[in-house]
Amino acid sequence: MDGALVAPGVAKARHSHAREEGVPGTVNLKAREGEETHYGQALFPVPSADPNDPLQWPAYKKNMILLCCALFSFLGNTALLGPSVYIGIFSKQFGVDPNTAAGLINYPNLAFGFGSLVLVPLYRKIGRRPVMLLSMIFYSAGLIGASQATTYSGLMGARVVHAFGSGVCEALPVQLVNDVFFLHERGKKIGWYTTALCLGATGPLYAGYMLAGGYSWNLFFYVEFAFSIGLLVLAFFFVEESRYKRVFPSSPSEAPSSVSDAKVHAETKEEVSDRENGSTNIPPRKSFAQQLKVWSSIDHEEPFFLTMVRAFTYLAVPSTFWVITTYGLYIGLCGLTFNFVFPIKIVAPPYSWGENTSGLHAVATILGYLLALPLLPASDRLAAHLTKKNDGIREAEMRLGVLFPAMIIAPAGLILFGFTAEQNLHWMGYMVSIAMTQWAAYFYFTVTLAYAVDSYTSNLSEMLIIMNLGKQAISFGLGLEVLDWILQDGYTKVVSGIFTGVLLVNNLAVILFMIFGKRIRVATSKTWLASIHARSAVTGESH
Repeated sequence: MDGALVAPGVAKARHSHAREEGVPGTVNLKAREGEETHYGQALFPVPSADPNDPLQWPAYKKNMILLCCALFSFLGNTALLGPSVYIGIFSKQFGVDPNTAAGLINYPNLAFGFGSLVLVPLYRKIGRRPVMLLSMIFYSAGLIGASQATTYSGLMGARVVHAFGSGVCEALPVQLVNDVFFLHERGKKIGWYTTALCLGATGPLYAGYMLAGGYSWNLFFYVEFAFSIGLLVLAFFFVEESRYKRVFPSSPSEAPSSVSDAKVHAETKEEVSDRENGSTNIPPRKSFAQQLKVWSSIDHEEPFFLTMVRAFTYLAVPSTFWVITTYGLYIGLCGLTFNFVFPIKIVAPPYSWGENTSGLHAVATILGYLLALPLLPASDRLAAHLTKKNDGIREAEMRLGVLFPAMIIAPAGLILFGFTAEQNLHWMGYMVSIAMTQWAAYFYFTVTLAYAVDSYTSNLSEMLIIMNLGKQAISFGLGLEVLDWILQDGYTKVVSGIFTGVLLVNNLAVILFMIFGKRIRVATSKTWLASIHARSAVTGESH
């Protein structure tokens, strides 16, 4: 819908009658005549006419926010994983065994998860913008500290600080995508963020080539610090506060379920009419100087510690638990296995590559993700196609079909990797197996996350806390002894056998959700736990 001309600085009223049905994850996207549509579906969430509504912000601003978040995720993960190629060097320099040296990767990995536990409730309390800038400052401080470290404990402390500071870089992008983009855009936008997140696994490649230039491992942290400062400046100018309370239309039978919902339903018919007719009784767009204000306001009604505690209750939500196991296994089983095993194998006979090339397996990771990029909009388009066939009713499971190829390809990649390492096969075996697994990981990262957000009426922030903490805890637990385990029992038995079996079981859960997903959503929505979650849910945020 083009609509009538509006005054400069005033957002166009974008009409939509999209609404969530009685079951979480089921959304009615039927468009009425004259309404703006995308993929033939009505806009959801329904935006207000307020130009300060993040849904009304210009496309360039939304995309710059997404870019800043994606870069933060990329840098945070490269800094976390890059030093894995230095395990041998750390072992010699600090006089510790390789498994203890690997703790410089594992313990920061755990701190990375705990960062969300503190910083996510904080951004709900004081706003997205101040927390993002503050976390970048902590991240930068930790990096410069790591570059100056001369002892094992000093490096560990600095690593924990920058990992903790950047821990929010995986929760905040998903939150901001839901703040500023519509439902039909979210799969693709989360896909771009996921691309940056996944490319963070290429950190060992850059770290390895620092050695090739004749420099020490300290240079890696200097370079990361330089980029972090540049990103801090970029975020200061482009990431505006996106916390916004919006009124949503609801189905006639829907009644207020909490105090916050009652406030929403208290909007008068006159106010709704004014909003839908593009009334001029709306605030002007904030000036550029106002947009740069670091501090917004404190939400005194937002419980900080209760948000932390309530996050752990999402472990009982099947779709959320699936995201945790998916990320934990692909990072802990696959990612850490590749990062720990390849550098050790490739510098030893029969390959005998130099230490400066020990991070080259990241090239395979890049290739896997690049091959996945053309299929970035696949889940959104599949869901849109099935929604049309379903008379405009969107079910959360409609995007899951794109996972079928990845379901088989990832375990096949692990099998190939294990046999290549055990039999000392051609080095291309490592590259092909890693590319296969990472190609599949990209789809599981993107689609399971989007499905969890779509399928449950939740407080997105609380869900993101346990997702990030859970996956990092799993990868920490697996990474703590993964190297000793593999070296002791053999690559074929552990990687091709045990790891592959566990990953396959997790992947096959897609069939379970496709068949029983809606029934699971209906059942969970009727539990006492769901009523607790619904009280703190932000309408429209998680769908």
